[in-house]
Amino acid sequence: MDHIPQGLHALVSCYARDWYGTARGSAAPVRSGGTLSMAAFQREILVRFGHCDAAGWVFYPRYFEMVSDFVEDWFEDGLEASAPGLFHHKQILTPSVHFTVDFEKPTRYGDRLTFNLWAVKVGRTSCELRIEASLGGELRMRVKQVLVFISAKTSRATAIPPELVSRMHRFAPQVERQTHVTQLKSSGKPLTRRR
Repeated sequence: MDHIPQGLHALVSCYARDWYGTARGSAAPVRSGGTLSMAAFQREILVRFGHCDAAGWVFYPRYFEMVSDFVEDWFEDGLEASAPGLFHHKQILTPSVHFTVDFEKPTRYGDRLTFNLWAVKVGRTSCELRIEASLGGELRMRVKQVLVFISAKTSRATAIPPELVSRMHRFAPQVERQTHVTQLKSSGKPLTRRR
């Protein structure tokens, strides 16, 4: 974290942690001594002038804007359920309730970042996402984000619609997807996907 100004370094260190179990700077998560193969939702995002500070580096709050837009794209294109559609048709909102962020290296104006998203955990009313932004395979930023599904009518947590749970599992790490299939087999539920 040498690129972070001294005053901000303590604040970022307080919140930043290596929650994947990966070595610092490593883009590939490692669990139980093996590298996981993953099905990620992916987009390229251009770093624009408005994302940067006077030095030409991405100003860290702008990453949150990029992440927000990226997650919106995931809902629209990956889950086939837009945020406005969830609200207007099902009265469901999906606020973020937790973020953990590591800023690995500075990113500059004009860089084209590759964003990847995995659905790490899918619960009854919430999901945990892992998002990584890299440049040429070099990790720049990673995020753990937790979204909660809430009823717009009651402002209380509500169950994630079953069709979304099924679609979220498409973006789970391979090991977790295999665990989900094993759980389905042991529960006697059919393994075919609904379309």
